Amino acid sequence: MSRRTTQLAGLDLNLLVVLRELLRERNVTRAAERVGVSQPALSAALARLRRHFEDDLLVRSGRGYVLTPLARQLTRQVEDVCAAAEQLFATGSSFAPDTSVREFTLLMADYTLTVIGQPLAELFEREAPRARLRIRLVRESLSADLPRIVRFVDGVIAPPIELEEQPKLRSAELFRDEWVCVVWAGHELGDAALTLTDLQRLDWVVPYHREPGVALPPVPRRLAALGIAPRVALSVESYQAVPALVAGTHRIALVQRRLALEFAERFDLRVLECPGEPEGIVESLWWHDDLDPDPAHAWLREALRGIGEGLRDHNPG
Repeated sequence: MSRRTTQLAGLDLNLLVVLRELLRERNVTRAAERVGVSQPALSAALARLRRHFEDDLLVRSGRGYVLTPLARQLTRQVEDVCAAAEQLFATGSSFAPDTSVREFTLLMADYTLTVIGQPLAELFEREAPRARLRIRLVRESLSADLPRIVRFVDGVIAPPIELEEQPKLRSAELFRDEWVCVVWAGHELGDAALTLTDLQRLDWVVPYHREPGVALPPVPRRLAALGIAPRVALSVESYQAVPALVAGTHRIALVQRRLALEFAERFDLRVLECPGEPEGIVESLWWHDDLDPDPAHAWLREALRGIGEGLRDHNPG
């Protein structure tokens, strides 16, 4: 038996779940409730984890706790490991969504959540009321790790740019969208159609702005394809936040049409056609092919395909 195998056999893998809930909740009492043990038992498990890692992990600050630098480093790792373990032990020859207590994990951008969040939540309540769905939002800092992360979650919903060249990944198209520009209703442009000259001279709100020379996120990449070097007045690590940052200003933003229509009335925005015909948007579900034979995952894939078909039947206009 190898040294690594011996080390793994000697670990109490229940501590993985304890560690995950402690890092999620940052509170011993709430973590105990989540795990289903008493607070003293959870405190004892925390003491074991502290001895193992030779680190406090949680440090009291005021009336709560904060994570140590090591604990912050462990947060993503323990989520991936627990998700992989849950997939492994949940795999079986059959799956009954109405009685299953399986936890599914999906990774997507907050834009995608705006589009499919409500039908997805409704579907789980209707068809799998005891199952749990964990949605992790893609942050720009995770983009480079997506090919690795997809191995440890049930799926990533994303455009193909990040994943299409990766081996052993499968995909199913869910829905399509297109890029439009949004401005405040009181913008100086009035009713005039946008031109590429307008895009170059106006100040911009850009999600996930990065300087040229690095892998560009979707909006900067689309602007670069149009030959626009935007004068970025505001940058934000979110798609959903963009409409609020455009409202009441004379700035402009490039956003997905479905997102623009969702927020236009709330923030008194005008939705304008983008000159230059930017490339369209395709959002797909991506998963590792190891999950193909899992009946629970097959149910999830079909459920998401159904949501996608409903969206295609109601394309934004």
